[in-house]
Order: sequence, then C-alpha cells, then structure tokens
Amino acid sequence: MDAMSLECSGAGGDADAAPAHRFSSRSIRSFVLRQGHMSPAQRRCLDEMMPEIGIAYRPEPLDLAAAFGRDAPKILEIGFGMGETTAQIAADHPETDYLGIEVHGPGVGALCKRIAENGLANLRIVQHDAVEVLRDMIADGALAGAHVFFPDPWRKARHHKRRLIQPGFVALLARKLAPGAYLHCATDWENYAEWMLDVLSSSALENTAPGFAPRPGHRPLTKFENRGLRLGHGVWDLVFRRPQQ
Repeated sequence: MDAMSLECSGAGGDADAAPAHRFSSRSIRSFVLRQGHMSPAQRRCLDEMMPEIGIAYRPEPLDLAAAFGRDAPKILEIGFGMGETTAQIAADHPETDYLGIEVHGPGVGALCKRIAENGLANLRIVQHDAVEVLRDMIADGALAGAHVFFPDPWRKARHHKRRLIQPGFVALLARKLAPGAYLHCATDWENYAEWMLDVLSSSALENTAPGFAPRPGHRPLTKFENRGLRLGHGVWDLVFRRPQQ
C-alpha cells in the first residue's frame, strides 16, 4: 500500500452504518463502548481507509511483518483515543511500525483521517478489545514496545476491577514483549498512577526509574495535557522493560 496516495474522498459509505463489533461475552471489559459523535469526514475516512489499513480481529496469530509489508520494530498502542498522539509518534518515527487498538468508532475515524492527511505508511488499526487481540493475535516476544496512554482511570473504588492495568493483563502483555522491550504507561490520575506502579513493580518487568519516570521524548504533549499542566494538574509516566535473557 502506498500511504502517500491515500486520501479521503467525498464518496464515503453509508453515513448511518455503524462499524461491526464481534466481542466475546466471556471477557471482562476495561471499557464502555460509547457510540459518540463521528463527523462526516471521520466516517468517510473510516469507511474508505479501514479496508486498507485496518486489521480484522481473528483468533489466530497475526503476521506483523506481512501486515506492514516490511521487517521493522513493532510498537503496540492500546486505546489511542482520537489518535492525535499516535499519529504524531508514527510521523516522528517512520522507521518503526505502530499497531493501534481502539474500540470507539469516532476515535478510529479520527485516526484514519490523520493517517490520510499525513500519508502515514507505518500505522495499522485493530478495532477490537485489546485483551483478545493480545491473547489471540500477537505472538510472544513479537513487540519492541507497548504504549498505554491515559487509560480510563475508573475513579470509583467499586470500579477498580475494570482498570486495564491489572496483574493478569500485565503478565499477558509482558509475554508479548521481546527481551529488552518496554512498556510505557501514562496517566493524569494520581490514584491510578500509584496503582500502576504497584502492579507493574510486582510483575516480571523491571522499572527503568526509581519510581515514576520522566516523560520520554517519544511521547508528545497533547493540547489537553498542556492545558492541564498549566492548571497545575499532574501527569505520571511509567517505563518498565522486559529483562534481557
């Protein structure tokens, strides 16, 4: 696929058609599937580009090199939201391939639009539950890194069991990292930051910092984060690595 030739034309699909989801009812969800508002441009890009850059969920191993058409380091991003950070990172690092996972249609459409506008050849999208994608499609040791930026903090104590960063999930994710590969998490919710630090510190991964890490250069500041920092809000980064074997 020549990503530089991709652009979203005015001839999109059915603007009222919602993307199909085939989620297993056996899995515990760390998200609430909200329909949200999708602009006509996002809808056009989703309809036109997902056949090109989308990867359908299948309960079988994914050949990542074939999916991107080359051998290059592969970074997984879980829950990319509206895709601003994901697109910027991919644009800044064309030598690396990025696989983004997101369930919400408007976010997928927004990232499709950014991919088209910026001609990004190193980004693919899976619109499905991250737990099932990791479990069924990503081979052990296949990833050079993984990003989990600003996941839903599930603030109420009774909802903490829905938080994505849990011991079982981290153990699954750690198996997918190559030796020396990293897991980078970030949150603007202090309670969740402490929770993440506790869970990750009890895992098979090693902390690269004494506690929380300085923001790595590969994670750009979003406009919302900049606004929060100006208001005195905190942001906490954690960077852990799978030990070399």
